[in-house]
Amino acid sequence: MELSSSVVITKSLPRNVVVQGYRCYEGMIWYVSVDGDVKCSVSRWVVRTVRTLCHTFKVFDYFRFNMSNTENPPPRPLPISLPDELDDLSLLRRASLSATATAADPSRPTLSFSHLGTTNPRPKIAFLFLTNTDLVHAPLWNKFFLGSHQPLFNVYVHADPSAQITPPPGVFEGRFISSKKTLRASPSLISAARRLLAAAIIDDPENAFFALLSQHCIPLHSFDFVYKSLFASPKSRKARPRHRQYGGGGGEADYRSFIEILDKEPVLWDRYNARGENVMMPEVKFEEFRVGSQFFVLTRKHALMVIKDRKLWRKFKLPCLNKESCYPEEHYFPTLLSMEDPKGCTHFTLTRVNWTGSVDGHPHTYAAPEVSPELIFKLRASNSSYSYLFARKFSPDSLHPLMEMADTVIFRD
Repeated sequence: MELSSSVVITKSLPRNVVVQGYRCYEGMIWYVSVDGDVKCSVSRWVVRTVRTLCHTFKVFDYFRFNMSNTENPPPRPLPISLPDELDDLSLLRRASLSATATAADPSRPTLSFSHLGTTNPRPKIAFLFLTNTDLVHAPLWNKFFLGSHQPLFNVYVHADPSAQITPPPGVFEGRFISSKKTLRASPSLISAARRLLAAAIIDDPENAFFALLSQHCIPLHSFDFVYKSLFASPKSRKARPRHRQYGGGGGEADYRSFIEILDKEPVLWDRYNARGENVMMPEVKFEEFRVGSQFFVLTRKHALMVIKDRKLWRKFKLPCLNKESCYPEEHYFPTLLSMEDPKGCTHFTLTRVNWTGSVDGHPHTYAAPEVSPELIFKLRASNSSYSYLFARKFSPDSLHPLMEMADTVIFRD
């Protein structure tokens, strides 16, 4: 089996396209165009390969090359590689099909066998941990989950494979999903969150809320408090129907997602044009562009919107020309849900963060000397009718004082 980068284009190149790479995949040549689309060569160009043997259903390594006979300069390398993109598309499709099958026939099991989830008729919260370092606060989270007297949660971890991460024991054991490399201020964080959502949807149809967290997050309340807060929060106070209909068919409870959505921040214009002037058009107009915390709690309905989206993802995955204004993970989710279902979102997050004295775009990190009962009470307080449920960022050395007051302060509501 052999794959060669020797390629002859037998038709003239479109002016707006620069070939970035190709691979053998199911007997066809696939490539990524400058607009970020994954396309099959036979649908756009007639491509004749000189020394390429594409074996059906065999996937080969990714090759990059630039075409010198085009008027456009080659773009910066895409953070999302073609193999990763194709793998993600397959996962997202499986999640969408699994959700559709479950909504159509609630008694039908999920399409794929998974060892991660369990079968339980009550709705659950999926806790999605996105990390590139060890989960140093795992002991605190283990104590938090022990507060659930029934299996009302599932845990999923996306760990950057390029980092040497030691899986912690307890509820995190066996909960690591297939992961890809992540990079701050890049679309790779969006991809990682979408993988977590897809894995949770495939794994357990009873996952009703999806909470995205990081290794620097801690709980501010007991599990029972978090569970009751989320499931006692529908916009309509009518009797809640059976959960099987919750995220799929008609008659579902009118719950909302807890996601920060801001539309008047001074950084919006620069960030909107970070990929180039008007590049986001026509899919995303400037007046539709939003910003917010990347940490959210989504309903199943909105989680499905995210994994089914292709239109906005084609824009947000494009490389930025202005890296100083490039934070796609803070824009993709608020923009998508604001465009699709603004009234279905609270427009605020349940994860508290302190931006006072931020350094290099990072919020304040609480160290051990700062941890106290007074800090926990302060972090819980919010301007809405809901208490903050989680907080970040906490340093590794803060674990000891947090564990010391876990039972007497944090988990005593």
